[in-house]
Amino acid sequence: MKATKVKYYNQSVEDVLKAQGSSPEGLTDAQVQESLTKHGPNQLETKKNTTLLQKFIAQFKDLMIIVLIAAAIISVFVGEGVDAIIILLVVVLNAIFGVFQETKAEEAIAALKELSAPQAHVKRNGKVETIKSEDVVPGDIVLLEAGDIIPADLRLIESAGLKVEEAALTGESVPVEKQIAILNDKKLPIGDQTNMAFMNSNVTYGRGSGVVVGTGMRTEVGQIANMINNAEETTTPLQQNLAQLSKVLTGLILVIAAIVFVVGMIRGNESLINMLLTAISLAVAAIPEGLPAIVTITLALGTQRMAKRHAIIRKLPAVETLGGTQIIASDKTGTLTQNKMTVEKVFVNNQLHDAQNVQLKDYPYNHLFELMILNNDTKQTKEGLIGDPTETALVQFNLNKDEDVNKLIQSEKRVAEVPFDSERKLMSTYNQLPDGRYIQTVKGAPDELLQRTALFEIENDVKPMDDTERKLILETNHELATQAIRVLGFAYQIVDEIPKTLSSEIVEQELIFAGLIGMIDPERPEVAQAVVEAKQAGIRPLMITGDHRDTASAIAKRLGIIGENDDQAVISGTELDEMDDKTFAQKVKQYSVYARVAPEHKVRIVNAWQKQGKVVAMTGDGVNDAPSLKQADIGVAMGITGTEVSKGASDMILADDNFSTIVVAVEEGRKVFANIQKAIQYLLSANLGEVLTLFVMTMMGWQILAPVHILWINLVTDTFPAIALGLEPAEKNVMKQKPRGRESNFLSGGVAGNVVYQGLLEGLITLAVYGIAIWFPVHASYAQAHADALTMAFATLGLIQLFHAFNSKSIHGSIFSATTLKNKFFNWSIVVSFILLTATIVVPGLNDIFHVSHLDLHQWAIVGGASISIVILVEIVKWFQRRFAAR
Repeated sequence: MKATKVKYYNQSVEDVLKAQGSSPEGLTDAQVQESLTKHGPNQLETKKNTTLLQKFIAQFKDLMIIVLIAAAIISVFVGEGVDAIIILLVVVLNAIFGVFQETKAEEAIAALKELSAPQAHVKRNGKVETIKSEDVVPGDIVLLEAGDIIPADLRLIESAGLKVEEAALTGESVPVEKQIAILNDKKLPIGDQTNMAFMNSNVTYGRGSGVVVGTGMRTEVGQIANMINNAEETTTPLQQNLAQLSKVLTGLILVIAAIVFVVGMIRGNESLINMLLTAISLAVAAIPEGLPAIVTITLALGTQRMAKRHAIIRKLPAVETLGGTQIIASDKTGTLTQNKMTVEKVFVNNQLHDAQNVQLKDYPYNHLFELMILNNDTKQTKEGLIGDPTETALVQFNLNKDEDVNKLIQSEKRVAEVPFDSERKLMSTYNQLPDGRYIQTVKGAPDELLQRTALFEIENDVKPMDDTERKLILETNHELATQAIRVLGFAYQIVDEIPKTLSSEIVEQELIFAGLIGMIDPERPEVAQAVVEAKQAGIRPLMITGDHRDTASAIAKRLGIIGENDDQAVISGTELDEMDDKTFAQKVKQYSVYARVAPEHKVRIVNAWQKQGKVVAMTGDGVNDAPSLKQADIGVAMGITGTEVSKGASDMILADDNFSTIVVAVEEGRKVFANIQKAIQYLLSANLGEVLTLFVMTMMGWQILAPVHILWINLVTDTFPAIALGLEPAEKNVMKQKPRGRESNFLSGGVAGNVVYQGLLEGLITLAVYGIAIWFPVHASYAQAHADALTMAFATLGLIQLFHAFNSKSIHGSIFSATTLKNKFFNWSIVVSFILLTATIVVPGLNDIFHVSHLDLHQWAIVGGASISIVILVEIVKWFQRRFAAR
């Protein structure tokens, strides 16, 4: 159900009340019941979740899993029940893990529901009542005060200094000043609808009331929930690659097995059963049984390493997806910035200073810093400062300078005030001085303040305000504003008594200008370097924010996302609305900063880049980010400041809210992909060698390797080294390379070619050993000679894969490097695999089970020399590959 499209901000209070059948006295009990029946409770709908059984069954739809099940069935047919059990165990564990991840992902909407305000103060039957937020209905009059969470979408009907923090919904860090007048613009983003208040926003200042115009799914938050419910489930590049690989392998397996079966039957040398077993052996040889398990284990190990570096992965494929990321679209507030207003500039004594360089002792006669404390409603508690973020920033500045804030407040207590209002943009207070007089403090918009000042303070003197001084102040204000710095002006005067009538026209006149304070939601200190590293890695960072264009542009320039003169790279949500999808798709590469955007804009931006074939990561922390986090190839939520909604919709959570952690995660993702690629190259080349060996043996009419031989080689010499390759350290310059992107797959980057030539080498070397054993037999009998040949082929095929595992440590790099033996797990996996393989030949009793014979030293020398030759041959090919690439 979509949120209502009625533009209540264009309507008067009277018209909205009439349309909702309400009045300033609220609804009657009968009207409440009627509205509740019509609109239902004020709750968010959730997508119907699948059952655990349905989730579990769905895990078996993957083609590679089907291939694995087929391998298990084949193993049972050939009498290898142990292997069948191992394969099925891998399949079941993989399915259980998939169910767990999917269940966790469904928490997004549940968390969104929990954000709803538990209680609301409404006026019904002319009386104020406190009710559950779910019982709020359209037409209810909701009363608001500081600290309240707004229970539904409201058209405001009363505002007394009301400010609402909407960062989680709009992305704007500064609370919005609310008013009740009609807004005439026909197309306003949420952040500019100042006469509206939205569900789940927080009241930070003042008080007010509003009439409910939308509840549940008819609210702006409800629209976000609807987008999450209807978001298409995207498959990751990893899932796409594995699915593609599974299809190719399945086709090849069926074709080769069928050819061998038909040719064998035509030759007539073997029985139907024997040829069926031969075809099954080929299928077993071609199926990389351990591939899904190896991929899962490699990803799981990657998640452990990333967790230690503050990146928590919620979905395993996200590790690999990060490595292929080409676009990082980041929310500004709370992600690139600290979501905390901070004093950055101080204009005092006609000079502009960086806040950190200002020492209060250097200004003993200036009133500016005193005014920052006195004209302020911030409350100090054990938990910290509470109040409007702008005002808490002023107090925090003084606390950072070791100013005794409480002492000043106690010694110069406030006795009267003229509250802030959005019309005059000023706030005044009267505080009693120790000598019995009063200091009138005034803060507000510099341009408004200057119209009421007659003097200005400079060092230990007060001088008449003139055009030169006024021009200097306005130019400084403009300079700071262009840097997205929010500027407040401060003025004062000392009076003997408080006027009887406290109105702006009477009290805010003939003031003494004291200075300007510039504040900003500052960027996180580590982000600029992270942006540099991302660009070096070929990743394009984007800023997407609900803030104004100037603010977004200034922060983006400070972070290096855009250059100083790249203003054409900034676009607003309104401008985006004026473009159709085709035009936007043509221009999307032009923009790096999106300002004043709504949630649907974020999804549209992510979609546009995905249609360009890019792998998109979206970071965010607010409710408004949830749909785009889910739509992106990888959604990254903030762990500390992030809402539970954003976390639930994400693939990865930054435990430290550190943007630079994303770059760390990208590096880890690239390493994981490279290691999976190495494992795949190793497995497929080994399996190709096995298939070639069996195929030629069948064509030549030789005695062929039995399924038990192939299964043992696959289980022992394939699995352990392949898993160990997943623990390889990152190769040099991994973050200096361009991202793989969406078109890349596990067989790209020269891997496919390597698989083919390395597999052919393994097969040819094995066949050569078999041929040598037949043509130059150690034993005279035909049966013993063939038994030796088969044993030597079995040993060679196994050992050659162990030596080839060293080749697979790098796709194109030499094994003769300092890092070759650094992976201790890999070294031990080779040793263990070697022992398990040779034991089948040398241990009495085992050779009978595996149908192999004992070999003498001469035969072992041939096997060993042939196996080592794969290293020499591959090194020669790699040398030519590197030389060719260098040209």
